Amino acid sequence: MKKTKIVCTLGPASSSKQVIEKMFQAGMNGVRINTAYGNLAQYKSDIETVREVADIPIIIDVKGPEIRIKAAQQKVFSKGDIMEIGFDGEEISFNHDFYDEMSVEDEVYIDNGKIRTQVVEKKDRKLRLLTLNSGSIEDGKGVNVPNKHLPVPTFPEKDLEIIRFAKKHDVEYIALSFTRNAEDVRNLSQTNGFEGGIIAKIENSDGVQNVEEILDAASGLMVARGDLAVEIEPEKVPLVQKALIKLCNQKGKLVVTATEMLESMINQPNPTRAEVSDVANAILDGSDAVMLSGETAMGQYPMEAVEMMTRIANETEKAVRSKVEDTSFINISDTISRAIQDICQCMPIHKVIPLTRSGYTARMIARFKIAQPIIAVTPYIKAKKQLELIFGVYPVMINYPDEKNRLLAVTNKLLETHLVDDEDTVLFTEGVRTAIEHASNSIEIHKIKELREFASSSVLTTFW
Repeated sequence: MKKTKIVCTLGPASSSKQVIEKMFQAGMNGVRINTAYGNLAQYKSDIETVREVADIPIIIDVKGPEIRIKAAQQKVFSKGDIMEIGFDGEEISFNHDFYDEMSVEDEVYIDNGKIRTQVVEKKDRKLRLLTLNSGSIEDGKGVNVPNKHLPVPTFPEKDLEIIRFAKKHDVEYIALSFTRNAEDVRNLSQTNGFEGGIIAKIENSDGVQNVEEILDAASGLMVARGDLAVEIEPEKVPLVQKALIKLCNQKGKLVVTATEMLESMINQPNPTRAEVSDVANAILDGSDAVMLSGETAMGQYPMEAVEMMTRIANETEKAVRSKVEDTSFINISDTISRAIQDICQCMPIHKVIPLTRSGYTARMIARFKIAQPIIAVTPYIKAKKQLELIFGVYPVMINYPDEKNRLLAVTNKLLETHLVDDEDTVLFTEGVRTAIEHASNSIEIHKIKELREFASSSVLTTFW
């Protein structure tokens, strides 16, 4: 069983049911819909197709305070050309108005820094930009203005419409681009009422600086290295990546590493050696999931990219070790998860099975990167689908809370689906006689065969 989860961005190359099925069979665990492109009708079609294929989570990526190009058609520029970009529906314009904050000699980077420009004139609420290298500009490409704190609203009207759409269609996650602080996350969950998971994309210096408060408010982070390498110095990104992943592991929060992971596979069937090492190192750092962007959205080899990422993951996971440090007491589930790690290292446990309502206990155990599969049992479909992105977790939906003998009921269901067998020695954990949130407070270890025999005997038929 592959432990590392793979997220695939949908696009023209991968929106058909046939391709989605092939990517799922190749190892895809979740999909991302990038709302920089397309419309609500397309997003609805994608959601329906994915849900026909598999019971996996959907991430809708809203642009938030991200600046992008709006262009009627592709434009090609050579080094030394002057491009004129406005803010209000011109042939080429920006999606946010930051004219007043710009000065001559400010630099403006387009498409993850592939096109670098410098402001040479401001006139009639347009910027005249000197192109420092050749390239092409097309609709939807991202824009970075390094070292500027621009007063861009967190949610333009298009994003608000998409958030309402995500709520209506019970989307499991929203990824918030260019998250700057915890308030951006709270605006999404409280002001706009989104009840799913929120993945904060860390893409600029503000996000890096405020990451601890952001993570406290969010379900997890996405290390979005494309824009991050433009907003801060690229040589700083690898260490930032490691620090962000470690922080998420410490807190038991989801972390996705993204951008240009197998970029060359957009146009060729095999990755570069450097890309293979990049994916492997993201897994070794502690990523729960790794993401494919252009590779699956518009590439020529979407299925092959997923297959390659699966191969890298299967090989690399053999060397993954926990980087969680000992800290002061957090809560009962934290203590239980540390005990489970110790038990799994010193005795032959085949599977770990947390009975969890929210998924919290499963995430706390998973952060230790134990060798054993974690079969997380939950009665809730949303928790089940959100756990699909957590390293080493295989979530199953079983309605166990009303069972008199929960462990036996769960065991019988797992036997039916061949997720356990009679010879397995299994560690169960759940909350017993408690209404406290995040309070898995018990551990039981059983050989499945003996558990069933004991439970069916006339001596005792319940555990508690």
